[in-house]
Amino acid sequence: MQVSVESIGDLERRLTFRLPAQSLDSQVGGRLREIARGARIKGFRPGKVPTKVIEQRYGQQVRAEILDGLLREGFDNAIREQTFRIAGNPQIVPSTEAAGEGELAYVATFEVVPDFGEVDVEKLNVMRHTAEVEDADIDRMVENLRTQRRSWNPVERAAKEGDLVELEMWSEVNGERLPAEGVEIGSTVIGSGMMFAGIETALAGMTGDEQKTIKVDFPAEWPVPQLAGQSADVNVHAIHVSEPMLPDVDRLFIKSFGVKSGDPEQFRLDIRSNLERELKGALMNRLRREVGEQLIAAYSQVEMPPRLVENEARAMANNAAEQARQQGQRIEVVPGPFMDAARKRVLVGLLVGEIARNHDLRLESKRLNETLRLIASTYEEPDQVVELYRNDPQLMNGLQARVMEEQVIDWIAERAQHTEQALSFQDAIRPQ
Repeated sequence: MQVSVESIGDLERRLTFRLPAQSLDSQVGGRLREIARGARIKGFRPGKVPTKVIEQRYGQQVRAEILDGLLREGFDNAIREQTFRIAGNPQIVPSTEAAGEGELAYVATFEVVPDFGEVDVEKLNVMRHTAEVEDADIDRMVENLRTQRRSWNPVERAAKEGDLVELEMWSEVNGERLPAEGVEIGSTVIGSGMMFAGIETALAGMTGDEQKTIKVDFPAEWPVPQLAGQSADVNVHAIHVSEPMLPDVDRLFIKSFGVKSGDPEQFRLDIRSNLERELKGALMNRLRREVGEQLIAAYSQVEMPPRLVENEARAMANNAAEQARQQGQRIEVVPGPFMDAARKRVLVGLLVGEIARNHDLRLESKRLNETLRLIASTYEEPDQVVELYRNDPQLMNGLQARVMEEQVIDWIAERAQHTEQALSFQDAIRPQ
C-alpha cells in the first residue's frame, strides 16, 4: 500500500492511501472460497455451493471487511512512521482523483495533538478538598429513607409545609382559559418544589374543598407557551389535605432495604458504606475540576483541533437537548453556545493524555477492578453487573477511560502544589 501525507492546516493532516485493486480482489476471492467450503445454503450440498451464489450472498460484506482492515493497517502504519499523535477519529473517504490505473485510493483527514511543550505539573496550585461521613450524615439518610416510605393520613385542618394537597386548577390569561374545558388535576407536597413556588405558597392555609384565585407571574422559560412570561389568574381548588406518616425504623423496615438480618447496626454500616462511596466520587469530581481549571489557566493559549472541539460541542448540545426533552421542553440543537466549554474539555482531555504518555502511566488493573466492584455493589446482583461489563467492550472501554483519567488526575494532584480544605459531607456532595 502506498501512502502520502500532507499538511492542510496547523493541526490538520491528510493521508492518501493507494493499493492495487488486484490485491484487494485476491484477498476477497480467497475469503469467499473459505466460506464456500463450509457454507450451508438450502438447495445445495455442503461445499458445493456455486461461486456466483457465494459472491451474491457474502461478496459485499467480505469486500467491506477486508478493505476496512487494509485501510486501518495502512493508516496505523503511516501514523507510526510519521509519529503523529492523533486527536479524534479520522474521516476516510474514497478518492477517484488520486487513484491510478488498477488502483484504489482513499483519503484520510485527521487532526493531531498540539505541541504543549513541557507540561510541568509541579507549577500548578490545586485545592484538594477532604470530608468524612459523620454519624449525623447517617441519621439524615435514615430520615430520608423514612420519608421515601411515608404514607399519607387525611386531615381536616389547614394545609401546612410538608402536607400533601390534591388539587384541581385552571388559569386565565389575556382572556383565554387554560385548559379551554375542564381542569388540570394534580398533587404536590407543600415546600417540595414539585409545583410552581407561587402556587405551593398559596396552598398553605387552605383546607379540603376550599377554592381561591391567585395571581401568578410565570417565568419566560415556562414550558406552556400561553403562560410563558405572562401574569395569569390561577383558580385553585384544594380537594384533600393529608399529613405524612413516617414508618418506624424497625426490623421490617430495615429488611426492606436488603439487610436480611434486620439488624440496626448493620443497616447503619451499609448506609455508611454507600455514603462513603458517594463521597469518594464527589471528591474525585471536585479534584478533577480543580486540576482541570489549573491546566486550562496554564495552557489556554494553545490552539485546539477545531473539528474535535466542534464535535465535542455538538455532543454537549445533544445531551442538553435530551435532558430538556425528558423535562417536557424542546430546545434547538446548536453547538455555538457550547463551544467555549467544549474547547476547555478538549484541552483538559488532551493534556491528561499527553501527561500519561510522557510519563508512561498505565492503567492499573487493581484500580479498575476496585471501581468495577464499587459500581456493581450498587445493584442487587453485583456478579451479573461485573459479567455485563466484562462481556461488553463498549462498557469496558468507557470504564477504562474513566479510571485512567482519574488515575492521571491523582498523579497530577500529588505532584502539584496543593492546599487542603475540609468540607462537611453535605457540602462535599453538593453539585458544583
